[in-house]
Amino acid sequence: MKSLVKKFSGKQALIKLAITSDLRPSKHFHMKLKYNIIALTLFSLLITSCGKKEAAVEKTAEKTAQKEQPKEEAPETIASLTEEQMKSVGVALGTVEMKELTSTIKANGLLSVPNSNKATITSLYGGIIKTLNVQVGSIVKKGQVIATIANPEYIQLQEDYLTTNSRITYAEQEYRRQRELFNNDAGAKKNLQSADAELNTLRTKKASLLKQLQMMGISPGKVSNGNMRSGLVITAPISGTISGITAQIGSYVDISSPVATVIDNGSIHLDLQVFEKDLPKMRVGQIVHFKLTNNPETEYDAKIYSIGSSFENESKTISMHCEVIGNKTGLIDGMNITGIVSLDKSTTPAVPTEAIVEADGKYYIFIQTDKKIEEVHEEKGKPHPKTLNFEKVEVVKGTSDMGYTAITAIGKVPDNAKIVTKGAFFVNAKLVNSGEHEH
Repeated sequence: MKSLVKKFSGKQALIKLAITSDLRPSKHFHMKLKYNIIALTLFSLLITSCGKKEAAVEKTAEKTAQKEQPKEEAPETIASLTEEQMKSVGVALGTVEMKELTSTIKANGLLSVPNSNKATITSLYGGIIKTLNVQVGSIVKKGQVIATIANPEYIQLQEDYLTTNSRITYAEQEYRRQRELFNNDAGAKKNLQSADAELNTLRTKKASLLKQLQMMGISPGKVSNGNMRSGLVITAPISGTISGITAQIGSYVDISSPVATVIDNGSIHLDLQVFEKDLPKMRVGQIVHFKLTNNPETEYDAKIYSIGSSFENESKTISMHCEVIGNKTGLIDGMNITGIVSLDKSTTPAVPTEAIVEADGKYYIFIQTDKKIEEVHEEKGKPHPKTLNFEKVEVVKGTSDMGYTAITAIGKVPDNAKIVTKGAFFVNAKLVNSGEHEH
């Protein structure tokens, strides 16, 4: 096409030169000019036709490119659900409400029993364990027999008691005789004083032996020549639960060898560790809801009765001493807990807790929106079901109380916007599945 244009331009220049060079052209010239005009006309028609064809080709190519251009992917923040889908999974709509929620502080702690409610069971006298009547976890009452021990020395102690009693009887008689002789000037005062001293010594020894027998659990009044005990009982000093046993049958124990330990878990309390920044918010009387680390299903309650005045070690935490109230079943000294301290109430925007979904470490709610998702239906002519679109909006969680959670939206949430209050998990799953399908 370009070569034709060039050739035409050359002929046009020759014609112009001929006209200007001779104002009276010859007959031969007229014939040549006629042929050139015809050629020029045909060439013009050819150029116009080629231009139209090129334009048509370009237009066709442009349409083809438009058809082949990939459809822009639907945004992954919009989920579309039909009314049937919403009904089948129980999706419900509501609004962001202003709720009076109790703000809280989360802290860790440890269950502990005061030392006055712990006891180590020991024997006041050495001996061999003959019987052991408890095991770890046994509940005992104060004075209940825990174990029995035996030692021949116990018989010797009872023998000394009986012998001392007999000697006291004789000493009393001797003292009366010496008193009577002294009063009648028939005896020396020295003999009376000696009898008196002997009697007092024996009485002191009897009192000592009597106390020892009582501490051993032997009734002095029941001690006789035919009723001497070779074994002693070890009893619980307080009521509580056996938390440990260190002796066994046949082992030797004395006052320095513990037999078992008992703890009264009924007086268990909670030591809650609160950071320095939260200390101004704490006060006596606040309620603490806590759960065991190894059993988060059950919730317990406690009340702060004392606030520590110094930091615990290097943790920069202050100990809150709390009295456990209500149910104490399953609580054992030394258990780790996670507690929530209830603070003052405040009015804040909130949604039902189940309206919030978590994804990639962030929290979201779904808001009904007019934004559309372009859908492709393979079956032409098929009626489209009525759908509702929901946009995922990021929020920051706040206080949770009574089934509601305070939120702060990262983006803008329209006033009176409809949000998904039930079934948000399903809406999020629908959104994720749609994104995966398109990719």
